[in-house]
Amino acid sequence: MTSSHPRLDALVQQARTHAAGDPPAIGLVYPCDALALGAAVQIASSGVARPVLIGPKSGIERAAQDAAIALPNFEIIDTRDDPRQAAQMATQLVRAGGARALMKGSLHTDELMSAVVDKVDGLRGTRRISHAFVFDLPRYHKLLTLADCVVNIAPNLTTKRDILSNAIELLDALGIERPHVGIVAAVETINPAIPATVDAQALVEMARTGHWAHCVVEGPFGFDNAFSGEAARTKKINSPVPGNADLLLMPDLNAGNMLYKSFNYVGGGDCAGVVLGAVVPIVITSRADSLASRLASAALAVLSAASQRR
Repeated sequence: MTSSHPRLDALVQQARTHAAGDPPAIGLVYPCDALALGAAVQIASSGVARPVLIGPKSGIERAAQDAAIALPNFEIIDTRDDPRQAAQMATQLVRAGGARALMKGSLHTDELMSAVVDKVDGLRGTRRISHAFVFDLPRYHKLLTLADCVVNIAPNLTTKRDILSNAIELLDALGIERPHVGIVAAVETINPAIPATVDAQALVEMARTGHWAHCVVEGPFGFDNAFSGEAARTKKINSPVPGNADLLLMPDLNAGNMLYKSFNYVGGGDCAGVVLGAVVPIVITSRADSLASRLASAALAVLSAASQRR
């Protein structure tokens, strides 16, 4: 059967090839339900990564039994039945070199991320933490990345610079040598009443003065003329980005979150997602994520982690 999302399949294969029979450890935090454990089994069998289960051993085994999931010989780091302690143990594991990435299990996102951003024992990097989705869309000719649809609610210019830097590094990890980046706003003209257009102008100027080497960064674009070359030509926009973007930088979380859900639920897409800017990449899953999306997200984290170590 032909896959409906072959580019995500290729992403998984890319990570499997990178692992080359020695898959890196990914810490699966508080995997105490069937969704998390099913993902762990799939990740392990794919050869993309080696899941290390961090949480209460009795709870993990009970969840596996209830869901009739036969667990392979996974390493389990036993904790109290406390999601926050599992998250703290996960950050300790990373700092000790025992995991190259983290993945959310059945705890709440804020329980994991509060441990990640802890100023004393967390995993903060030098930039603002952000998120990126990589989409396989039926009506687009290559993978398309959106940032940030999950973490930063109303990013200012400095935060957008970090979001863009994190996402460009991710594209580099995927082997995209000269990414085309579109800065998205409601309109494609500079309007002081729409701050996103002014930010776009500033980001484009940063790119022109060498802030992001080997990238094409342009904007502002309305979504229509960022996504469609034909729409851009109709509006007489002369740019190599429309219809060929690798990355779209969204103006805020409202716009980004609605677009990513539209891509999946209306556009027939599927995606991999990862938190960037921390010491290691972190996969934040949703209960609505498909198993294929969870596997592709783990693959994305593995490739991002490998790039960080270069």
